[in-house]
Amino acid sequence: MGAPECNLLDRRKCQILTFLCVLSLALLNVWLKGFIIDSNHREELTILMWHRPFNVPNELSVGSSYKCTPHCKIVEQRSSFPSADVVVFHNRELVGGSQKLPLDLPRPPGQRWAWISMESPVHNGDLRKFAGSFNLTISYRRDADITIPYGERLAKEAEEENPVQDVARNKSFLACWVVSNYRSHYRRSQIFNELRAIIPVKVYGRWTKTKLTPEALLPTISRCYFYLAFENSEAKDYITEKLWRNAYLSGAVPVVLGAPVQDYKDVAPPHSFIHVDEFASVKELAEYLLQVAGDQKRYSEYFLWKKNWKVKHTVKWSERLCKICFGHLPPNKVYTDLAAWNHANGIQRKEIAH
Repeated sequence: MGAPECNLLDRRKCQILTFLCVLSLALLNVWLKGFIIDSNHREELTILMWHRPFNVPNELSVGSSYKCTPHCKIVEQRSSFPSADVVVFHNRELVGGSQKLPLDLPRPPGQRWAWISMESPVHNGDLRKFAGSFNLTISYRRDADITIPYGERLAKEAEEENPVQDVARNKSFLACWVVSNYRSHYRRSQIFNELRAIIPVKVYGRWTKTKLTPEALLPTISRCYFYLAFENSEAKDYITEKLWRNAYLSGAVPVVLGAPVQDYKDVAPPHSFIHVDEFASVKELAEYLLQVAGDQKRYSEYFLWKKNWKVKHTVKWSERLCKICFGHLPPNKVYTDLAAWNHANGIQRKEIAH
């Protein structure tokens, strides 16, 4: 059936309405293009790091920009703000007051502001003042828009070596712990005190005034059967360098506390760690460690993962930020309650018996 005919007056109205519809669609298309970032179809994606994390020099300051890919770069020059596609703000400086959001500058249409933090939720400060400011979250958390874990497991190539032999060689201590930020009310401190009352634990770090140099850290831990990879917070996905560097790269079996057991199982190599929450009591945990250390076969089983897996510990900020180039950046997303997202831990932890 054809469209109804218009008389002269109606025809003029039809023409006006048609023009307005076409104009509206054209404006909507332009507006949406400003909010959709696709690194595969843009000439270049520019990521501006508004301030340096912890205000320390890093590899991002070399030259005028850091190329992640031929079509994606990171810059530090604030003069690039009007042309930047993504502007990244490190949380520590924002909540501490040493840096501020550039709310006085005209924000280009489609520019994304990204909030980045590698801290656990309880150490991110009061985020309520940032409600409605950010479009993206960048964090170790797997539910962030851009996930940048402290480390990851990777499948080994067929030709890569498999150093699994003599895993108990040169071991001098049953367990060791490196800690600088000791707080008696932390759960990790309470478990440590109960544990060392049953088994010997060698402690290093600023807390005991036996601070290790970066060069001495891994060789020292390598002399221990077990390393207490205890995080300062228990939070979803919060698994730091204590596991990925201190334990795995040193060759000690990690005894972990931090994220839930399943989080570790999801990301760590299989049968490569011992989680505190898998035991009904600290006494049961201590007895298990003694048994495993006394049985070379059982102890060696915690290194069998090295036949098929390897681990990578990420420390460079350039590598972390370059993940924006390959991430999905949803259009029109705004965090109206960043504080609520920050505290959405999903932790359900049982209490270990005392």
